Amino acid sequence: MFIVGELINGMYKKVGAAIQTKDKKPIQDLAIAQTNAGASALDVNCGPASANPKETIKWLVETIQEVVDTTLALDSTKPDVIEAGLSIAKNQTVINSTGADVERLDILVPMALKYNSSLIGLAMNKKGVPQDKFQRLELAATIVTYCQEKNFPIEKLYLDPIVLPVNVAQAQAEEVLEALREFKLLSDPAPKTIVGLSNISQGTVNRSLINRTFLVMAQCSGLEGAILDPLDKDLMDALISAELIRNKQIYCDSFLDAYKKK
Repeated sequence: MFIVGELINGMYKKVGAAIQTKDKKPIQDLAIAQTNAGASALDVNCGPASANPKETIKWLVETIQEVVDTTLALDSTKPDVIEAGLSIAKNQTVINSTGADVERLDILVPMALKYNSSLIGLAMNKKGVPQDKFQRLELAATIVTYCQEKNFPIEKLYLDPIVLPVNVAQAQAEEVLEALREFKLLSDPAPKTIVGLSNISQGTVNRSLINRTFLVMAQCSGLEGAILDPLDKDLMDALISAELIRNKQIYCDSFLDAYKKK
């Protein structure tokens, strides 16, 4: 499972304060903790805490790279901010993210090729979030076709079907699970799949329980990546146990620790 730690985001109070004061320690502590907890990559998002996001994302990238070599998922709605981060990244990167609109694909697919970056493609466009698996498949197919035409390696593409909060769009959870299964049929080789997991429990009680239950269900539908909180031990234990039961790793009595050290 490709685990993207979600916690270095300026929307979080602690991270926003660190960005404002250029305090490296909270950022580096989160980078180390998420990596040690099993994160394959770290999401890096300036959030609303910066008046100059291009300089802020550079500062965040440099700050993180001082303490870990983990892949960085550069997260912004502004392509120039993403490229600012890519330009100084020393290790593997992920662009988070493009939608299915051609004007955004025209910018971000060439950028991903230029920097040898993976790319997250959201099954949505400027009209909004799709309401069933068929709309999700149509938008995902648009992204896959565009990438094929531009010779972007599909193996480096992660498709996100867009998870909606269960408390306001309960029926959409099943639509997402079905879309995850069918995204794999869009091309050969197949694109990978990813979700922004925390969206499923936004605004609910028992968020961790909802997150980990949906995650395991999504894993059984072929999910290969998730943007999540790797410091949620119960969530990570459920993820790792599901990988074991699905024969994605070899059993040993210390399989939980073994997975995180992999």
